[in-house]
Amino acid sequence: MRNSTPEFEDLNAVSGAIVDAAYNVHVQLGPGLLESVYEIVLAKELEEKGFLVERQKPIPIEYKGRRFDEGFRADLVVNNAVIVELKSVEQMNAVHPKQLLTYLRLSQKRLGLLINFGAATLKDGIKRIVN
Repeated sequence: MRNSTPEFEDLNAVSGAIVDAAYNVHVQLGPGLLESVYEIVLAKELEEKGFLVERQKPIPIEYKGRRFDEGFRADLVVNNAVIVELKSVEQMNAVHPKQLLTYLRLSQKRLGLLINFGAATLKDGIKRIVN
C-alpha cells in the first residue's frame, strides 16, 4: 500500500516536477554538454516553476564528534528536501548511486535523484534513491 503521509506526497510532487523539468532540459539541449550547463539550466527551470533551488550547496558533516562545514557540495537541493546529483556521462558508474545515498544520510534527507544527462534517453538516466 502506498504511503500517504503529507511529507511523502510532497516529496513525490517535488521529485515529479524535477523529473519533468529535467526531461524538458534534455529534450531542448540534448546529451553531451558539461554537467555545469545542465545544472544551471535545470535550476532556472525549477525556479521558474516556483521551487527553491540551491546550487552547489555546501553540506556539513560530522565525524568523530567534529563538524566539518564543507563536507561535500550537493549539485542541487530543491525545496530543502530533495538532493539532485547531476552527471553527464555515457554510462553511470556503480559508485554514483552509493555516493548519493551517502549524501542523503549525511544531510539527513530522505530523497535524492541521480540524473545523467549523458544518457541517450533521460528515462534511462534517472535513478531515485531513498534514504
